[in-house]
Amino acid sequence: MEETILPSASLLLGIIPALLLMYISLKGYEGLFKDKNIFLSFIAGIIGGMIAVVIESITMNVGVYFILLFPLLEQLLKTMMLNIRRLQAKKETVIYGLSLGLGFGSIFTPFSLISSRLPSVTIISVAWIVIGSLGIILMHGATGVIVGYGVFTKTLLKHIVYAVVFYIPVTLFIFLTTLYQIEYFQIGIVVYGIIIYWYVTTHYLPKILPDHRRRERKKQRNII
Repeated sequence: MEETILPSASLLLGIIPALLLMYISLKGYEGLFKDKNIFLSFIAGIIGGMIAVVIESITMNVGVYFILLFPLLEQLLKTMMLNIRRLQAKKETVIYGLSLGLGFGSIFTPFSLISSRLPSVTIISVAWIVIGSLGIILMHGATGVIVGYGVFTKTLLKHIVYAVVFYIPVTLFIFLTTLYQIEYFQIGIVVYGIIIYWYVTTHYLPKILPDHRRRERKKQRNII
């Protein structure tokens, strides 16, 4: 019974934190995006994440090469979804990149739980995987913003490279965790994810704000 409940329950463990992150991150950006498009890009991200999961599960035997290949695959999938004509050179594409990236990352929580092949489901083992998955959600949200910014500024190739390079440490952490079977290595993914997510949402997102709103936002941060 636990095996049938786990996948459906773990899906919520990915979607709920992704939605909370999106709600918090988009404060101050009201009026720069359409709610409908946020929803659609989040759903598109979930679908893209599922595609990535299927491909990656089939090609898991590539060994150490997955440290580079998987980040490249994931950023290319995001690029295909964001680099459509009606989103090119549009400021809001950066925000939709965030939404798409968070949706993309949310699917990795159930995937991580299922692919871990745990001999028994315990609170501790599930907790470590969920903690690591939170870092993955943060990283996909961050790289979604980076790719979206590349589409907006027409510097896509450069920002795809940035996104891939930023994500490589995550697959390195995953490789080391799997190789040495040390679950607390998952903390490294979360710490790294928080740092990169903070950097991206404070460096890239504010650039789409009008000058006066950007100055107000900077003043508020200085007061805090």
